[in-house]
Amino acid sequence: MTNAQWFMLVGGLLLVMGLTVSLLKRSPITSAIIYLAVGVLVGPTVLDLFHFNPLKESALLQSLTEVAVLISLFSAGVKMPVPFSFARWRAPMLLATVSMIVTVVMVAEFAYFVLGLPLGAGVLLGAILAPTDPVLATDVQTRHPGDKDQLRFTLTCEAGMNDGSAFPFVMLGMGMLGLHDLGDFGLGWLFVDVLWATLAGIAIGVVAGVALARLGWKMRSKPHKHELLDDFLGLGLIGVVYGLTMTVHGWGFLAVFFAAVALRQTELKLANAAQAAFDGSKTRQSARAAGKAQAELEPAETVSEGSLIFKEHLERLSEVILVLLIGGSLFLNSWTWEAVWLALFLFVIARPASVVVGLLGTKTAWRIRGLTGWFGVRGIGSLYYLMYAIQHGLPEPLALQLIQMTLIVVTLSILLHGTSVKPLMGFFWRRGKQ
Repeated sequence: MTNAQWFMLVGGLLLVMGLTVSLLKRSPITSAIIYLAVGVLVGPTVLDLFHFNPLKESALLQSLTEVAVLISLFSAGVKMPVPFSFARWRAPMLLATVSMIVTVVMVAEFAYFVLGLPLGAGVLLGAILAPTDPVLATDVQTRHPGDKDQLRFTLTCEAGMNDGSAFPFVMLGMGMLGLHDLGDFGLGWLFVDVLWATLAGIAIGVVAGVALARLGWKMRSKPHKHELLDDFLGLGLIGVVYGLTMTVHGWGFLAVFFAAVALRQTELKLANAAQAAFDGSKTRQSARAAGKAQAELEPAETVSEGSLIFKEHLERLSEVILVLLIGGSLFLNSWTWEAVWLALFLFVIARPASVVVGLLGTKTAWRIRGLTGWFGVRGIGSLYYLMYAIQHGLPEPLALQLIQMTLIVVTLSILLHGTSVKPLMGFFWRRGKQ
């Protein structure tokens, strides 16, 4: 396809989606399925108008998926409910750690004993496929900052954290393949890739998010009353936090998610403090004076809310491009039984089992556990980790195997989860109201 044809394809698809959004909301499928179908149609499977080669274009695909995941993580972070409470965050934290480990182990064993891959490749494949996706799972995630749905919160928070918590296992798999130094007895991996990188990412994210929230609040309040470009501030926070964390060898995905969480949490704490001060003094003021006092105390906008809509638009655009490329990467012979069995094993056995183990001892309702076990959407994050491994020396024959398996898993996730999300979520909400 020429550049002109690509512009017409993407532009036409965006026009159709923009004009039929109401119909799509009422349809039983998600937008990602439509993008995938178009990609398959124009790709080598049907019309063969273009073919995207993930191996040859691994550097480009790594950059595209990296940006998409970062934007999605920021959007997820600012939607987290306020205030933070350990009791509410306990379930997603367990899913992002315990369930993550269980999934990696189960997929690695399947890859080693059933698919015949080397153990290091099995661990790497498990790490690639273990994290749930923040980009393609928007239909099961928190819709807005005030959304209090427990299932949506759990899935959103898990996806925000496990895209960072999977990185140590990616490095472990690469180390077992001789592509990364694990240190003597694996101690280098434990102290650097697990402890240091995780704690550094969380700490940098929290500090940066709090600092921007306080600075933005102060500049918007009297006597300054500055106008701020929230879109730029949101993107700037992502860039600075991610770059700084990577510089000190921390996990940047974790840092961006927690920066967004800290930004939102701090802004609403400041707003609540201003409201409390206003409520305490309004009994001594006239209604007109009280309104003026509130305007002085509380800025009309926050950085998190002001930048969220723009980030969601970028997230949707990245979904269009990347899912089209996935469809354009598939051949008919990509559909091997090994890849299909791997996907079914992940969706039907490994994911539900890992959720059951991870949530043992919690008070999470069984309906929520069941839907959480099913809606472990795999997507753009998995492609990023795979491209990262390829760019760091993964041998070509093994890279081709993992590309083919990962693409089929992601494709089946788009199809199976995309067709079941609306019926199951609708049933869950109806049952919840009874």
